[in-house]
Amino acid sequence: MQFTIKKLLTFAMAACLFATVSIANAAPPKKIYTENEFLDTFSGKSKKVIIEKLGEPFKKELSVKPSGANTMLVKAGADEKNSKPVKVEMWYYKNIVKYDPKRTYKEIEITLVNDKAMNIAFFNNR
Repeated sequence: MQFTIKKLLTFAMAACLFATVSIANAAPPKKIYTENEFLDTFSGKSKKVIIEKLGEPFKKELSVKPSGANTMLVKAGADEKNSKPVKVEMWYYKNIVKYDPKRTYKEIEITLVNDKAMNIAFFNNR
């Protein structure tokens, strides 16, 4: 009987030690920004700066040119042969911008054009 109690206590102590080490090594809590802080910090910044400060987004999307877009561009007078290619990505983060002292936006969308933040939107309805 004593042998099993000793094993149980040893196991419990090991579990507590493991939990303590895991908590100590956990990622620090992410910074919560106000709307203006977020806009000032990330508007016009590069992908590299955004990843350094916010980490990887929980979701990424690439924009695609709709079918028939070339026809519309030609009608509008755009010269696609002389224009540079544009890469547009949308990155999404959750709960990192507050709009009042107690609540944060559910989702933040950063639109990157050629690897620079060009548009930032805050959403609660997604």
